[in-house]
Amino acid sequence: MAMESTGEYWKPVYNLLEGSFEILVVNAQHIKNVPGRKTDVKDAEWIAQLLQHGLLRGSLIPPLPQRDLRDLTRSRTNLVRERVTVVTRLQKVLEWANIKLACVVSDINGVSARRMLAAIAQGTCDAQSLANLAVGSLQHKRQELEQALSGRVREHHRFLIATHLSHLDFLEAQIATFDTQITQHLQSQSLSASAQLTEPSSLVTPAIPASSSTPTPLTWEQAVHLLDTIPGVARRTAELLLAEIGIDMSRFPTEASSS
Repeated sequence: MAMESTGEYWKPVYNLLEGSFEILVVNAQHIKNVPGRKTDVKDAEWIAQLLQHGLLRGSLIPPLPQRDLRDLTRSRTNLVRERVTVVTRLQKVLEWANIKLACVVSDINGVSARRMLAAIAQGTCDAQSLANLAVGSLQHKRQELEQALSGRVREHHRFLIATHLSHLDFLEAQIATFDTQITQHLQSQSLSASAQLTEPSSLVTPAIPASSSTPTPLTWEQAVHLLDTIPGVARRTAELLLAEIGIDMSRFPTEASSS
């Protein structure tokens, strides 16, 4: 069977037919019919004709576990981006209130900055008291902090600061929830793959010699660990890479196969 990959509309049909038929989801641009006199019926007939002649090339549709992982990692990425947006909004409010905290603190969402901002939102105005809330290496910058925290904060600013801090707390909790869910999903798929490898087959197959060069398939956790060893790639990025490209590299053309 073949269908066009039109937006999100192919997915419900694909979900119902997956596992029962061999389905090709093809790029609509590749099978574009002659312009004019276009109808859904004519498009369906054209796709069927191309399929009969073997002229269709299906798009890569990852297996269901990978699609689930992709949903999780992409949703987490959106939350991380939203967190960056909220931090930017918070910085704008501080600028409006003549608070130059970003000139001294590298991250206004860090521990010291969050303590100071929470105190400002609760009504603390004394710059010296706010600077004393610094921890770690920022304790040596109290004089700079006092200057940076001597602003013109109004009740309007305090409300906005408190709202943005609350939003950041919510996003942090959501991101942590997705981190946990992604880890559990990877572990469950790794356990499932390991069980399939150790499960005795009902068919009689010849024993593979110990010296055989056939590699053992990677589990998802092993793949994430290997990707994490790449310089500049942390675990979260490794999870993103795995969700987008999967483990089976044979689905992608090589230099030899494309030439």
